[in-house]
Amino acid sequence: MAKVLLTGASGFVGSHVLPALLDAGHHVVALCRSERVGAKVQSRIERGGERLHVRVGDIENEDSVVAAATGCDAIVHLVAIPRDWSGGRELDRVNHLGTAHVVAAAQRAGVRRFVHLGALGVEERAGLNYATSKARGERVVRASGLDYTIIKPSLIWGERDGFFNIVAALVRVPAPVVPVPGNGKSRFQPVWVGDVARSIVTVLADPKGSVGRSYELGGPRYWTYAEITREVARALNKRRLIVPMPVPLIALVAGVSEAIRFPFPVATDQLRQLALDNIGALDAVERELGFVPVDMAGRLGYLQRKVSKQ
Repeated sequence: MAKVLLTGASGFVGSHVLPALLDAGHHVVALCRSERVGAKVQSRIERGGERLHVRVGDIENEDSVVAAATGCDAIVHLVAIPRDWSGGRELDRVNHLGTAHVVAAAQRAGVRRFVHLGALGVEERAGLNYATSKARGERVVRASGLDYTIIKPSLIWGERDGFFNIVAALVRVPAPVVPVPGNGKSRFQPVWVGDVARSIVTVLADPKGSVGRSYELGGPRYWTYAEITREVARALNKRRLIVPMPVPLIALVAGVSEAIRFPFPVATDQLRQLALDNIGALDAVERELGFVPVDMAGRLGYLQRKVSKQ
């Protein structure tokens, strides 16, 4: 079994990857921003806690990552943000430059194995800040000379997720309708967070077969934005009419909200991203990783519970 440095252990995906790594027998060094966050991470672990070691550090402090990575056999890098308030500057700082810091730390610490959480369908394109930041981060990993593997999921659903809980908040509003951006036909391939964690454990166990490769992760079917919203409403036992709203109108409201830093469910950058489908081959996970991903249908009951704070 390996000793693995895990960044982003306190986040949504990390809260599922960490126990999966421990269940697989690995020793895990969890890089956390503070002792308080580290204590929260430790409190969630039910099995294998004796193989969990918390180190305080930050991906923007390369020396702290080097200190945590020294003596490790692999790094699993999960840290990323989905949106910002600065026209893409924060996205680039975390998703692109933050990844570059972790890659440089791996090189300095002599850690060859590197598993990176990318994203499905991202590319460098003007006006798509999140996609560009993630694509640049992936490019850094590919050019690193490390024994890398990139995991590229579509929308991730599961306990403590972001996107589906945001949709659920809209559905909970006591109104008969729920607006969806555009025509509601943008397509996604939602993948369960447990399958993302399983994929990471799988590639760590198969370094020869997975080094230098990227894996697209998606569930066993495609869902439109409108279908996702209906599924969330069903999970919450709410009867709602799904109403398409013109993207320019929603973008106007989102833009004003961003200007005054008022929380709004969707960012202008995310609205622009809806022009591109977020899907891959339906059989990719089974063909490449050897298991059938879980279908989201009927499994969003966790949205009835409040999201615990990280």
